[in-house]
Formats: sequence, C-alpha cells, structure tokens
Amino acid sequence: MANQSNLEIGAQSRKEEGRGASRRLRRSGNVPGIIYGGDSAPTPVSLDHNTLYHALRKEAFHSSILNVKLDGKDVRALLRDVQMHPYRQQVLHVDFQRVEGNKKIHMRVPLHFINAEISPAVKLGGALINQIVNELDISCLPKDLPEFIEVDLSEMQVGDALHVSALKLPAGVSAIMLRGQDPTVASASVVKEVVEEEAAAAPGEPVTTAQAPAAKPE
Repeated sequence: MANQSNLEIGAQSRKEEGRGASRRLRRSGNVPGIIYGGDSAPTPVSLDHNTLYHALRKEAFHSSILNVKLDGKDVRALLRDVQMHPYRQQVLHVDFQRVEGNKKIHMRVPLHFINAEISPAVKLGGALINQIVNELDISCLPKDLPEFIEVDLSEMQVGDALHVSALKLPAGVSAIMLRGQDPTVASASVVKEVVEEEAAAAPGEPVTTAQAPAAKPE
C-alpha cells in the first residue's frame, strides 16, 4: 500500500459558462471544469490542457487526494469525472470533488498484483494467475486513502480463488461490497491446452509439460 503523493495542479476560477464559453476556452488551450462539494458552492474552473492531459496519464492522479491550486489557494479535492473527445487526444471537461478531513470518502483504487511468479500454482502447477478485478471500491477517511492496494499472490495454489474478503487492507480502509457478495479478485488455473495434451496422451506415455509463463505483477 502506497502513501499518498503530493499531487498538485493549477486552476483558475471562471465566470463565463455555457457551450460557447467552453468552446472558446478549449480553443485557447484550456479545459473547462468544476469543483463541487463541501460547504462551498460549485466553482466553475479552467485548467491548462497540456498540464492536465499529462497528469491524467499518471495512475495516482485518479486515486489520490489532489492539491488544486485555485487562484493561488489550496483546495483538497478528488478527481471524479473526465470527459474525453471521442477520437482526439483532448480533454473536454473535468470534475473535482472537495475533500473534508472528517468525512469518509468512497473511491476506486487500483490493485497491484505481486509475487505471482513464486506462487506454488505457477512454479509447481504450471498454472496461470487470472487477475479478474483491477480496482477495488473502498471507504476511508482522506488521511487513510492509499494510492493502490497490493495483492500478494505468493500463496496461490492451483484451483484457488482469492476473494475481496481475503485482501489485507490498510488500517482505516474497508472494502465496499453488496450484501452477501464477495467478488473474486484472482484465480489460479492450468492452461487449457496443457490439460487437453495430458488427456490425449496414451497411458504410460510420458508427457512433457512446459511451465506456463508467470503473470507479471502490475
């Protein structure tokens, strides 16, 4: 589990709204957006397109508490929505939500899978680790928000299924699940082609089974 990075991005408040104003803003190399939530009224903002575009390519920017420099003042916020052009590399609009330190937040954070290559399923069983879920819905106070959660696969055996309830979450962090559900995060299974090859071999005939490639941790 990683600690929060100090990610910062600049923004300026804007008075003009509407489609025409947004088009003019985009033509000038900026992106219209809004900051909402908390005790303050929603604030329309503009951001430099290139700066925002490159920030969005960082995984942590999507799952961290950001320091938005709004007209020189610090606003702690979460990235909540991004609208992209359907075929251009262009950000059309962005939404941020203000963060209050004493209120829990709901976020989707990335899962980073580690140690698949040393698990018994891969080393001894010639299996593949299937990463079924890449993000997890969590609830926590802002101070406890992790950038990502590590999922240790080193104990996986052939046929195992790792569920959300078995994940080791940081202190203060809880997974959000529907009542009665416990989704599978990863599973270990033997490659289908290998199983078919073994079944087709004549009795007593030795079968050479190549070890399946290990799933690399993200």
